[in-house]
Amino acid sequence: MSNATPPGWYPDTAAPGNERWWDGTAWTAHTRPCAPATQQSGPVRPAAPAGPGGGGSGRIIALVVAGAVVVGAAVTGAVLRGRDDGGKRPQARSSSAAPPPAATGTDGTPDDSPSPDDGDPTVLVDQLNGITLPIPDGWEKPDSTVEQMLTMRTTGSYNCPGSSSDSCYHGTVTTRTPNAGDAGSAEELAKDDIADAAKGAYGENAVGTRIHRGITSHKQIAAASVSVTGRTGYQVRWRVVTGKGPGGYAQSLVFPSTVGSESLVVVRYAFDAGPDGPPLSLMDTLTKGIRPIGDSETSGGVGSSVAP
Repeated sequence: MSNATPPGWYPDTAAPGNERWWDGTAWTAHTRPCAPATQQSGPVRPAAPAGPGGGGSGRIIALVVAGAVVVGAAVTGAVLRGRDDGGKRPQARSSSAAPPPAATGTDGTPDDSPSPDDGDPTVLVDQLNGITLPIPDGWEKPDSTVEQMLTMRTTGSYNCPGSSSDSCYHGTVTTRTPNAGDAGSAEELAKDDIADAAKGAYGENAVGTRIHRGITSHKQIAAASVSVTGRTGYQVRWRVVTGKGPGGYAQSLVFPSTVGSESLVVVRYAFDAGPDGPPLSLMDTLTKGIRPIGDSETSGGVGSSVAP
């Protein structure tokens, strides 16, 4: 039998508690939370106490039953972990198949230890996509957000125009991995994603509440190829007009990841228009500052201070 590792979901050493899809030859950027452990459906009958008349045989029977339950649970867990989210690709785990290699960085070293950039307040680290972004002065990386996307934003919030119960920020940048059904090329995906990026920043929040009184119109002000970490990507930028407030600018930047099979990465920018918003040139500065994890260059990238 072949020792090649079949495609499937395997533990992601770079993000404990998650699994990453191995396509048979390389790691992809697609991940999901680990499946919960299979639980025993009923209690195992305890062994009968030792004593005259065959108490020892009762203990042996109980141990055999318990062993069968453990084996059954292990087999069930292996089948479940071999399916993707839609249950379309069940994978049999051969005992002769070698485990997939650990996800590695650009220098070929395993990513099973924290990135040297972790904990650095000057960079936003996207472990799954293998990149870092410089955090400008006056910006922060929150511990958690409603959207559950890796985010950095301007410090200090304000009440969103048209929805006093929501908090808005003058500038936000998020990264995400595309869904399986998204467009295949960087240009196509950027053109498809920009409407969602604008809507998420100035149309509706994560639970569907309208902010800024919604988007009333938009104008495309840029659409072009761009080089990111030495790879050719594409960006689309809109000027968004809203029902209330100054509106803003939304941008979708898409480029190949630096890790695995180089799946696409999406970086979304949202800057308020008007005197309170960040300068539009900062979008370009941040794009130029994107680096592979572990890159020691500091010219506008990892470890450098970027002024807003």
